[in-house]
Amino acid sequence: MTSRTDLSDLPLAEQAALGSGADFWTTEAIGPVPALTLTDGPHGVRRQTGTTDHLGLAGSEPATCFPPAVGLANSWDPGLARRVGEALGREARALGVDVLLGPGVNIKRDPRGGRNFEYYSEDPLLTGRLGAAWVEGVQSTGVGASLKHFAANNAEHDRMRASSDIDPRPLREIYLRAFSHIVRTARPWTVMCSYNRINGVSAAQNRWLLTDLLRGEWGFDGVVVSDWGAVVDRPASVAAGLDLAMPGGPGAGDDRVVAAVESGTLDEAEVTAAATNVARLAERVHASRTRAGAGPSGAGAAATTPEQESAGARSAGSGVSGELAETHHRLAREVAGRCVVLLQNDRDLLPLTPGRRIAVIGAFATEPRYQGGGSSHVTATRVDAPLDMIRALAGDTVSYHPGFTVAPGEADASALREEAVSAARDAEVAVVFLGVAADQESEGFDRDHLELPAEQVDLLTAVAREQPDTVVVLAHGGVLRLDPVARLAPSVLDGTLLGQAGGGALADVLFGVVNPSGRLAETVPVRLQDTPAYLNFPGENSHVRYGEGLYIGYRWYDARNLDVCYPFGHGLSYTTFGYSELSAEPAGDGFTVRLTVTNTGTRPGREVVQIYTGVPDSMVQRPVRVLAGTAITGELAPGVSERVSIDVPRDDLAYWETRIEQWVLEPGTYRIWAGASSRDLRAETDIHLVGEALRVPITIDSTLGEAMADPRAAAALSAVFGEMAATMGGGDALGVDMMRMIASIPLNRLALFGMAPEQLDALLTAANTDGPDSRSK
Repeated sequence: MTSRTDLSDLPLAEQAALGSGADFWTTEAIGPVPALTLTDGPHGVRRQTGTTDHLGLAGSEPATCFPPAVGLANSWDPGLARRVGEALGREARALGVDVLLGPGVNIKRDPRGGRNFEYYSEDPLLTGRLGAAWVEGVQSTGVGASLKHFAANNAEHDRMRASSDIDPRPLREIYLRAFSHIVRTARPWTVMCSYNRINGVSAAQNRWLLTDLLRGEWGFDGVVVSDWGAVVDRPASVAAGLDLAMPGGPGAGDDRVVAAVESGTLDEAEVTAAATNVARLAERVHASRTRAGAGPSGAGAAATTPEQESAGARSAGSGVSGELAETHHRLAREVAGRCVVLLQNDRDLLPLTPGRRIAVIGAFATEPRYQGGGSSHVTATRVDAPLDMIRALAGDTVSYHPGFTVAPGEADASALREEAVSAARDAEVAVVFLGVAADQESEGFDRDHLELPAEQVDLLTAVAREQPDTVVVLAHGGVLRLDPVARLAPSVLDGTLLGQAGGGALADVLFGVVNPSGRLAETVPVRLQDTPAYLNFPGENSHVRYGEGLYIGYRWYDARNLDVCYPFGHGLSYTTFGYSELSAEPAGDGFTVRLTVTNTGTRPGREVVQIYTGVPDSMVQRPVRVLAGTAITGELAPGVSERVSIDVPRDDLAYWETRIEQWVLEPGTYRIWAGASSRDLRAETDIHLVGEALRVPITIDSTLGEAMADPRAAAALSAVFGEMAATMGGGDALGVDMMRMIASIPLNRLALFGMAPEQLDALLTAANTDGPDSRSK
């Protein structure tokens, strides 16, 4: 054999074996193809060295736990996401990992979704930009990323059987859009298919999804790997375009693949294609590391040979060194500080001043909730408790009182509450840590509600009654109903899940060392009943109907003009910003937006600029406005301005036209808003885009109204009907109501009114014959 990817001499059984794992986390080493190690790691490398599982039950090597996607998304910063990806890649190298299983980019369809902490946002544009940057960061180190979970994995309930039943437009415009962007721009080395079915077809056996769309339309050239345990029928999955079934072991189904080829039910070429893709991945990993001059122990180590890779793939590398761990912990603190969202700050209560008497209340101040449960659970190299970090900045004026326990029944709840209330009364300010415990939200199950535990709300009520200067700090993986908190506490900091350095980051923001710039990546509703999928979640009888269609997250709340507790994109600062000089001009098939952002406050800070677009006179159903671009200013001193430029390409403006199954840029006037959230819109302007002429074929099932709206079809009808057609096309002799009635008649019904079949054939031929000025997209 001349190379690792030349499998012409490899027996069928060995080619089949390359398409499944050798064990839980590694692939087979066969012929010229070395084994590869894959492991979980969207926010930290989970390299297990003993007992293996994918639910986070067994232990793993220490690694840096960065903010999970729920936290990282609140930074709105692709540059920050890339830096996290680079750090994760370095640690993966140090731990002997070849492919890191992430990022998770499924849309947060419902706030009860059990795995929402592992996904970025309710918006596909924000999700796609952050996910692409993460992938680029990881793969720049010679470690492959695994884009997941492909696709429409939006609930944990019945996740291995349930069918996500989605209409074509929301499937394309909402649930596939981030995947498409990341595949096309960041070129992930692997894509992981999900457990669920999509419109009745298992993702692992869905040829349209894995081959026609992913490879054919998007140009994916990597390995399609299954989620662990997603493959039921291995030969059917190979035929659909799945390359690597995980995990490995006796049940991997290699023998069934061989038998299917021998019986003629599976094409041997498809087995060879899958094996070749795995071999190319191994070659890609090796070549990338050789170019970087780095081996499995990190930057600067010698490149490995294929034989060394095969021999060492199942054992971890040298581990994360103390120096690397310390460097990455500092990075984790910086990133976490950029992810904290200041939800409200009445009377400018924050930032706090060192020296004030502070009562820190709540068990999460000493037992921080900093990551989610399940397959992404990381053994952190260290964990900063918020209380320790607050004391490091505030001095000896800080007292601590648990107020409640994370595990009910461990102590007298009434006594804990009374002690905390008394301390709050005697202090100058109370900082109350509230949130959701790890056993209340995790991979594997969805939540039933959005409520904070009742004992925590009772505690906050009692504290706020005695201490008007109360700050709430929140820890949670999924959206909470925050209306009670917003009414009780003048200042609220949303920490979501901030990783192992979150305690230091929260202290930095509380005391103004860091000016908060985080923005909500999902809407906080007033109540669960207001949410888009409330009546269609989590489904029943193994089917989930996506009945809300395009209207997910802020799209839903804006379309229905519903009040929200905090809108998508919301986040305050310790300074203020002004927007001015908004303009837009055509650029390619899209446009470029420019505006000036000025720090109008008294503290340095950065602003997250959000551009939204809408088409007020659209001919198709559209949300009121959608996010179309973002930009983050530099750290602006008071009084300093920055001119911001944001490109909005065609791909982010087009809609999926179901009648021709293509993306279409609708011609017309586009409204452009610049704002600080989906509800805080500071400036607006319009731009006219030429767009594309929509040419929908006229068929016998088309209506008279549809035919009359098409110039060629209308001309053909005039030739057949003469004056009657002219009257139907623009006159008022039949009256408006009659015209509307006639417009709904399908062309195939014209035979009932005396049209001969040959006349109808001539009409359809004339209507669908391209003229010199016609354009079909």
